[in-house]
Amino acid sequence: MMGLLSSMKGCMGPNVYSEVPDGGWGWVVAVAFFFVEVFTYGVIKSFGIFLQDLMAEFEETNSRVSWVLSICVFIMAFTAPLSTVMSNRFGYRPVVMVGGFLISLGTISSGFATSINEMYITVGVVSGLGYCLTFLPTITILSQYFDRRRSIVTSIASSGECVAIFALAPAFTAIKDVIGWRYCMVVIGVLQMSVIGCGAVLRPIIIKPKQTDGDSSSSPLKEPQGKYELENELTINSVDSGVQSLSGSRANLNNGSQEGASPDKKSLAKAEEEEQRACLKKAEQGEGHGKAAAEPSEPKGGGAPKLLDFSVLRDGGFVCYSLFGLFATLGFFAPQLYVMELGVSRGMSRDAAPALLSTMAAAEIAGRLSVGWLLTRLPLRKLNVLLLCTALLAGVLVAFTLVPDFWGLAACCALYGYLLGTVCSTHIPMLAEDDVLGIQRMPSAVGVYVCIQSFSGLAGPPLGGVLVDKTGNYGSAFYSCAVGMGLGALFLGLVRPLKLGLCRGRRKGQSAESSPSRSSTDNPVDFLDVDLAVEGSPAKSNDQSVA
Repeated sequence: MMGLLSSMKGCMGPNVYSEVPDGGWGWVVAVAFFFVEVFTYGVIKSFGIFLQDLMAEFEETNSRVSWVLSICVFIMAFTAPLSTVMSNRFGYRPVVMVGGFLISLGTISSGFATSINEMYITVGVVSGLGYCLTFLPTITILSQYFDRRRSIVTSIASSGECVAIFALAPAFTAIKDVIGWRYCMVVIGVLQMSVIGCGAVLRPIIIKPKQTDGDSSSSPLKEPQGKYELENELTINSVDSGVQSLSGSRANLNNGSQEGASPDKKSLAKAEEEEQRACLKKAEQGEGHGKAAAEPSEPKGGGAPKLLDFSVLRDGGFVCYSLFGLFATLGFFAPQLYVMELGVSRGMSRDAAPALLSTMAAAEIAGRLSVGWLLTRLPLRKLNVLLLCTALLAGVLVAFTLVPDFWGLAACCALYGYLLGTVCSTHIPMLAEDDVLGIQRMPSAVGVYVCIQSFSGLAGPPLGGVLVDKTGNYGSAFYSCAVGMGLGALFLGLVRPLKLGLCRGRRKGQSAESSPSRSSTDNPVDFLDVDLAVEGSPAKSNDQSVA
């Protein structure tokens, strides 16, 4: 019995690697994330099959029934900081398992609701909170298992929601026609219990580089103080984060100078290059690198991971990236809601209108897979690729309002789905890139980013509906989406300039602080020269002549 327990503990305990594995148990995590996508976003996007049934059952209008989905999306994004705090405090595995239970509980309870207000609670609040507790921790730990293949793996795994539109939506429709919408909700809730199993396989990962003779004497890794700290420990010297130990290199230089071997120009240039690279990869707020050099053996923050890192709001690059997410989200949900009615208003039959959604979903799968392959195979700056796709997406949203027939709308749906797939599969994993935050700060900052997005998720569809009611034209909803996407592209373009400007400003400040000490150590005063200069001074010569 004890042997069985020990073997289970070994199989489900933390994975310790000397570097980011780019595979290994990460493939199991990728499969788990695929099914999490199926039963979170896949079910959310398939919820439209119940709209007519709910309207007839509760005798409610379309707008009131649509608020069920809007509240669910809002709660899912707004409670992201709670998900981040719980994940950093208790670990990813228990949080995802609790989230799977809440999803199942809310969906099953909605099958017994007697009013639309009760569905606001069951689907909107309970299931929405469960969606948040499952999605964010899973994608965060998946990013930690991969480095070089992160883009392609995330893109393939996130395509689960698109596959769900093809597989689950028709299946749920057939089940609903046979047993009714209430029992169909119960069936969906039972299937969503599989998310609990997906959470159970999320083994934490710990990166502990191999100790060398030079590393053993400086900055040893602090041993984790508790069980949950062990699960979520992200080593500062992680290969995935790309952060080099600048303090260690400075300590070596200082030791060399104390022993009488002053560093030459080549070593100083190398140290400066490493410093610039480290500053570009991770700009730490509120702390200078000089402090790290002075205290190389002291772990920052006492060694304990932050539960929720609101200090990222002082980072101009992150603020601009969050504003990108805020405005771009306006174009994530409304097009799927209004494209069918737009097609009908352009002369399409209602039987042909669903083909627009199918075209959009198929193109979205292609977009997710192709951008993952592209970013993995080619040496491209990922932030620039995301910026290009966002700008093109704004143009496609404008084109929706200009095309007059089915084929034009189908082409727009294909382009929109493809570009949407590229943006949706990269905008959250992009936080792990050094151009934005870096993998080390992503776990405690992703909740802040998604929370900022939540307001657009709540306001996007109603804003489009207000414009449609005012103008009587469904194309007005696409104009609001295009404006939001254009503003998102503008703020996204400011992320890297602000990041580079921040690093350059800090390097200048640091060089100004270190210049006096460097001049005094690199150019020591020769007292013999001073004496000779005094002896040969004009004043001294005059005194001698007078004497």
